[in-house]
Amino acid sequence: MAVVTSPDPARTSRGGRPRDPSRDGVIREAILRLLGEVGYGALTMDAVAAEAGVGKATIYRRWRTKQDLVVDTIAVMNQSLATPVDTGALDSDVRAIVHRLVDVINGPVGTAIRSLLPSMQHQPALTEAFRTGPLQAWRDSYARMWAQAEARGELPGGTDHSVLAETTTALLVQRWLLTGEPVTHDYADAVLDAVVLPMVRNLHP
Repeated sequence: MAVVTSPDPARTSRGGRPRDPSRDGVIREAILRLLGEVGYGALTMDAVAAEAGVGKATIYRRWRTKQDLVVDTIAVMNQSLATPVDTGALDSDVRAIVHRLVDVINGPVGTAIRSLLPSMQHQPALTEAFRTGPLQAWRDSYARMWAQAEARGELPGGTDHSVLAETTTALLVQRWLLTGEPVTHDYADAVLDAVVLPMVRNLHP
């Protein structure tokens, strides 16, 4: 699964040799790996260039500072989060989207996000990039799922802003960000079967 995408059609080079857009995804993936390994504070432009296997000029043609580099990477982080889920039934939709979250948590994006959380307290630009990037993509994906279920008559209106909507991933996120316990597909199934799906079925109009 691709970690990041790099549409970036509007951005232009700062001068000199034209940018090679094919390198954007490679560089962003290198950034994610380094964030997971050393965190934001120890990240350097030189280290990103070395990890991506490109020259420093390639990095500086795209981003002027480390903050610019990380903010841009967060903003396009894992657009697969926004891929629609529609299996034809709410139970299997919920299961599919929760298992997708497990994959994200255990991949480079999840590791990078966790490493960035301490820095977000002091870097508003990082927080805003996260809020409008991966977090918004995730919310949009869930909103579509609830809307589909409402259209099929499986749920009453307004589910997107209900306690149920928050509950579907709360226990997974608690393990991921607070307790440090493993977030596995087996654990996700246990949460779905014991907590989430019974709540979903109780809401059936």
